[in-house]
Amino acid sequence: MEAINWKIENEVERIQFVDTHEHIMTEAERNECAVDFSYLFAHYNSSDLISAGMPPRMMEAVRLPMHRLRVEGYKRRRVRRFIPEPARSDMSLEERWQAMEPFWEAIRNTAYARQTLITIRDIFGVEDLNRQTYRQLSQAINESRKRPDWYRHMMKEKAGVAVSLVDWQTTDLDRDLFLPSMRLDHYIAMLSRTDLGSLEEEAGMAIHSLDDLVKAMRAALEKYIAAGAVAVKSGLAYNRTLRYEKVSRNEAEAVFNRIARHLGEGPSWEEAKPLQDYMMHQVIRAAIEAGLPIQVHTGLQEGNENIVTNANPTHLVNLIIEYREAKFDLFHGGYPYVHEWATLAKNFPNVYADLTWVHIISPEMGRRLLHELIETVPGNKIFAYGGDSMTVEMACGHARMARGVITRVLSEKVAEGYFSEAEAIVLARRMMKDNPAALYKLSVR
Repeated sequence: MEAINWKIENEVERIQFVDTHEHIMTEAERNECAVDFSYLFAHYNSSDLISAGMPPRMMEAVRLPMHRLRVEGYKRRRVRRFIPEPARSDMSLEERWQAMEPFWEAIRNTAYARQTLITIRDIFGVEDLNRQTYRQLSQAINESRKRPDWYRHMMKEKAGVAVSLVDWQTTDLDRDLFLPSMRLDHYIAMLSRTDLGSLEEEAGMAIHSLDDLVKAMRAALEKYIAAGAVAVKSGLAYNRTLRYEKVSRNEAEAVFNRIARHLGEGPSWEEAKPLQDYMMHQVIRAAIEAGLPIQVHTGLQEGNENIVTNANPTHLVNLIIEYREAKFDLFHGGYPYVHEWATLAKNFPNVYADLTWVHIISPEMGRRLLHELIETVPGNKIFAYGGDSMTVEMACGHARMARGVITRVLSEKVAEGYFSEAEAIVLARRMMKDNPAALYKLSVR
């Protein structure tokens, strides 16, 4: 490991991030949930705890304050994910800690746990999370609800973020801190008459045909844009392959008609694929016309027992080739398909390499991947940070880890003579702020 270059470190600390991706809940929702240590286990940590052997129902019982919010969040985004009911709803704080403690000890080595420990130290002044400190941390989290402008303090002062793009399927955001990235996945992945009714309600129109469905999707997008949306986000790699074939209108219409006349749940995901494929093409065309970039989840899916091969970014090649006018912001380094993901950004002018989430999946992978990107991808297409967190505090912890990765990689590149300090600092500004600001047409200082 080369020594850290202090000039680069100072510059990286000074530059504000344009944060390309968050799931941060509204501050009002946060203040309902931020009552104890379990608040910091809303996301990611829970996957490792379950992987370590913690029963899912016990997990939901431990983080009971977050359970309702998670259920409502998935309903809002119309994502079908099974969330087990808690094993018990009357567990004391001590009982919940005792249930989690052995599994927390098992995952302390992971980068998710490192993010948590950085967060509790930097934000709440607690050096560790253990049986001696969980009450102290819980009290500090609970007390933080009383502080005014907590979100502004976290994002502006602690994380050093100019603005964040938020995937929470709402446009009701503090626009000095957040801008909405909105999903149209529910128009792509409609499976039942119940889904159809929800779409009619949102779009404000009846949907009797495939053409009506496309019109409703476009009407919804227009509403999102009028309310300030700056991107379209797709997370369907959690549910199906990213390969969207170019199917005929008749194939798609046959699936739509089956759903429209069915009084039950309708077709399976596999049976509905022609309609989904057709609608994804329509969504991309609508985004192109609106001038909005398209954010796509690629690679690792949060949670457990997912099918990661569905999320291989190379499945998107046909869309990337056909829609040259579209701007595809490919998320998460495509992990574990990192080289394939980087190759797409190198080869295609309309593909951007976004490191959101990567630094807390594995800082080592983040360093190796950033080295590779610097050597292969044009410097105007690398995006260095997206916190990808549900909680504002964990976004701060992620920002701290991201700055460490960026500083170390650029220092190493200068030390090995790959480029000069001045070139490294220019690239830092591009990756951290200027590149995403340009793609999303943001005015940031």
